[in-house]
Amino acid sequence: MTISLRKARTIIRKALEKGRELGFKPLSAVVLDAGGHVQAFERDDGAAPGRFAIAHGKAYGSVMLGMAGTAQMKRAEDQAYFMAAVNGVYGGQVIPVPGGLLLRDKKGAVIGAVGVTGDTSDNDVIAAMAGIEAAGLTGEA
Repeated sequence: MTISLRKARTIIRKALEKGRELGFKPLSAVVLDAGGHVQAFERDDGAAPGRFAIAHGKAYGSVMLGMAGTAQMKRAEDQAYFMAAVNGVYGGQVIPVPGGLLLRDKKGAVIGAVGVTGDTSDNDVIAAMAGIEAAGLTGEA
C-alpha cells in the first residue's frame, strides 16, 4: 500500500495551515510514496525556492532508511561516517534532521514519508504531524 494523492494533499494543506496558525515562517512540504517518489509538494507564499530540496531530503532519508529524521540525526551524531556513506549512496539526497517523518497506515506499514521545512526542525515536525493526523494516518518523527 502507498499514500493516495488525496491524503498527500490533505497532509500538505493541513501542515501549511498549522504553520500559519502558529505563526511559523513560511513552510514547504512534500509527501513521498513508499518508493521515495514525489506524490505532492507545495510551498507557502514567501518560502524560499530552495526549500523543495530540503523537504525532499528530509522525507527521502526517512523512507529510504526506514527511520524518521530524529532517529537519523541521532545516528549521524553517533556514527557520522555511516550517515556520510549513506548520503553518498543516495547521491547527497538525505538530510538527517527532524522534519522528515515516516507515514504509517493503520496496520503500521510504511506507506511513505513527509518532509517539512521552513522553520525550526521542531516546528517543522509540529506542522507535519498536524497534517498527518488530519489525514487519519500515523506519523513517526
